[in-house]
Amino acid sequence: MNLNSTFIVQFVVFFILAGFTMRFIWPPMMKALDERAQKIADGLAAAERSKIESKEAEKRVQIELASARETGQKRISDAEKRAQSIIDEAKHTAAEEGARILANARLDAEQLITKARDHLRGEVAFLAVKGAEQILKREIGVSAHADLLSQLKAEL
Repeated sequence: MNLNSTFIVQFVVFFILAGFTMRFIWPPMMKALDERAQKIADGLAAAERSKIESKEAEKRVQIELASARETGQKRISDAEKRAQSIIDEAKHTAAEEGARILANARLDAEQLITKARDHLRGEVAFLAVKGAEQILKREIGVSAHADLLSQLKAEL
């Protein structure tokens, strides 16, 4: 074999192989590479969308948290105001009840004092009548009068 003929045969085989590769092997391989590149691009786009959605969701969460904090603070404030009004109302009611009880106690004390005075007057009148009765039964003398007064003092 001659070097030229070998070279020509190799040249023909090379072109047949190149033609075969370009016709049957190259398109599926390029299609697979294009599909892979498209999948990678889609994945990157999805990752970017996810990142943007994540940031938006985080912003919404922060807004909701701020809203929840405000609502919680408002409820706490309302509860504190309500508790203070209940306390004030209870103090007012207790003061009124205390004043009423004190007035009733004073009235009861005055009634007891009046009753005791009336009873004492009756006792004093009874003792005065009894003393006068004893004085009238006896002869009035200085010593008898002193004895009667001391006896009357002892009874009072």
